[in-house]
Amino acid sequence: MAVYAIGDIQGCDRELGDLLAKIKFSADRDRLWFVGDLVNRGPESLQALRRIRALGDAAIVTLGNHDLHLLAVALGTARLRSDDTLDDILSAPDRDSLLQWLVSRPLLHEDPALNLCMVHAGFAPQWDLPTARSCAREFESALQRDPERVFNHLYGDEPDRWNDALAGVERLRFIVNCFTRLRYVDADGRLALRAKGSPKKTQAKSLVPWFEAAHARWHGARVIFGHWSTLGFFSNSRVTALDTGCVWGGSLTALQIDIHGAQPVHVGCRASSVP
Repeated sequence: MAVYAIGDIQGCDRELGDLLAKIKFSADRDRLWFVGDLVNRGPESLQALRRIRALGDAAIVTLGNHDLHLLAVALGTARLRSDDTLDDILSAPDRDSLLQWLVSRPLLHEDPALNLCMVHAGFAPQWDLPTARSCAREFESALQRDPERVFNHLYGDEPDRWNDALAGVERLRFIVNCFTRLRYVDADGRLALRAKGSPKKTQAKSLVPWFEAAHARWHGARVIFGHWSTLGFFSNSRVTALDTGCVWGGSLTALQIDIHGAQPVHVGCRASSVP
């Protein structure tokens, strides 16, 4: 058995098919970890969602910001944007079963045997792993219990720093912003959610990638994440980033994560997938 983690699909289903063929994936034998953002911006969101759901227990998915946006639009608490490519899902005959499956996906997946965990975006520096786990379960429970109430109060950049006393919708908003939107934090450990560029390019000197924050408490299991196409493939002893910007004309990436020293496997974006 092999375990592969795969970067942001974002509706690039043909590239996903090419990648699975390239790694010789077998659902009877292997397992796939998807870092989230299965849908949107690419041309085949419905096909990608159907393919991954059909994998059953062979696929583990964490929710990304585009997946949550799809759910919010479906519930009527958010509007379609001009560059969304979600109409096929919203009008599909199996829409309800697909959305029900998606809303039951976690924000955080952990595998103690591999000493790995997976999120879409990142962790607040104030969180240790037990706190991150508790926060993820808290949001997941709220989403599954009353998704409309959650989405009515989901959007916004505040609060921007963790406090154990946070409560209600502000607490849930902070949690989901960390797990699905985070790239940078400032010197005080505040989320800088509007910063999106590559660390190699000019950013405010006070900002650092979330995984380089001083005195961060989440260190332990290596973290697999996506969300950050301008960062691209990046791996060190603490984190591995897998969003290589397929939907933007880059590539779709898989990495075998159950062995040490594996090299990433890439397939290029087909021209028709570029918005």
